Amino acid sequence: MAIDTLSQLRAGQLAGALRLDLSADLTDFPREIFDLADSLEVLNLSNNRLTSLPDDLPRLKKLRIVFLSQNDFTHVPPVLGECLGVSMIGLKSNRITEVDGRAFPKTLRWLILTDNQVSTLPDELGECPALRKLMLAGNRLKSLPDSMAACHNLELIRLAANEFEGLPEWLWRLPRLAWLALAGNPCAPGPGPSAGAPLITEVPWEELALEGKLGEGASGVIHRAQWSGSGAAEPQAVAMKIFKGAVTSDGLPSSEMAAWMAAGEHPNLISVRGRVARHPDGVDALVMPLVPFGFRSLAGPPSLESCTRDVYPDGFRPELPAVLKLASGLASAARHLHGRGILHGDFYGHNILWNGEGAGVLGDFGAASLYAPDNSPATRALERIEVRAFGCLLEELLAHVRRGAGQDQTLEALEKLREDCLCLEPAARPSFGEIEARLRELTSLPSDTASV
Repeated sequence: MAIDTLSQLRAGQLAGALRLDLSADLTDFPREIFDLADSLEVLNLSNNRLTSLPDDLPRLKKLRIVFLSQNDFTHVPPVLGECLGVSMIGLKSNRITEVDGRAFPKTLRWLILTDNQVSTLPDELGECPALRKLMLAGNRLKSLPDSMAACHNLELIRLAANEFEGLPEWLWRLPRLAWLALAGNPCAPGPGPSAGAPLITEVPWEELALEGKLGEGASGVIHRAQWSGSGAAEPQAVAMKIFKGAVTSDGLPSSEMAAWMAAGEHPNLISVRGRVARHPDGVDALVMPLVPFGFRSLAGPPSLESCTRDVYPDGFRPELPAVLKLASGLASAARHLHGRGILHGDFYGHNILWNGEGAGVLGDFGAASLYAPDNSPATRALERIEVRAFGCLLEELLAHVRRGAGQDQTLEALEKLREDCLCLEPAARPSFGEIEARLRELTSLPSDTASV
């Protein structure tokens, strides 16, 4: 039986609640929410028809997180800037054209304006020193305010599917930027394989027999399927991703497909076997190999608290040899992608599947961008952003690794590599070619044994 949260709220049955999720086709802010002023920390009013917030919203003195996605806001309510403890604001998929400079509390860490109609951002955004995560995909932006050069804690920014003809030079110098998405802009190459990428096989829909759902993400649904035209004597089990077509927090599914198809084969990447032709609903879909049994997600995605950092399972204590093998394979995969002019953009543990013994594969190209791999200063700067993401991953793995006797020298070398990858001066970070070589030296193994 569905719970009528609004009735509970009005009956005073939610006293002391820390979080309120209320979706009831609201057009006005329920005043009863103020009865929770002494406790409420997370307010989720997504999926309603709200257009404004009350002027006395700061009465919710413990409020930290506000979700207002899928409503009818045309502007970011300036009263949010008066909520001095708010660190996260979510306004995805509204009708926002105006962003008021007064709307940002100085405590803001995470702002979501995905899928709106924003064409300019106010200078005041650069006055949020705590800002770490900024989601702007699917708008009409042509520039960023220069004041944002002072956002030295910014780690993740999504600029995909906007109207940027160029990006400011200060973006490449942000000391902590590690995850960037910029596909679907005039300044980024359009869909199409990068140089040297193989032609993609067309897989007729008639050759595929759909089975159970394996998973679902923002950009599509992954199914298990049997492919009868794979050239094998018997139908072959594969995975098929059917794309939804709508803009996601990372960008456009068409950009994801273009990057994934351009990536080619690598033992530490989830590769593409073919592109589905003649889907009955006319949607895009890709065929991929099934990941071997026993592989699982390395980590969970960031939480509301961790903001930009993955959450690892309780008891996660990998052995050092497994960490070395995994890191070596992933560095090789990143070098391969950069060689093809592909920035993954989401180099995270939650996008890595591994078997617990060091074999791992990187997937999910939802934030990937194509670029010209020409060794220009701009290209090197772009690639060094992803090197920092690898440094964050290495930092997380080292925080959990099981430390054994006789491993001090190896651990010291890994810690030095971590620090080099995390260097606050982006130009001083190593390339993935250098990283791979340093890891190979530590493993004392031939280069091909670092792969799956």
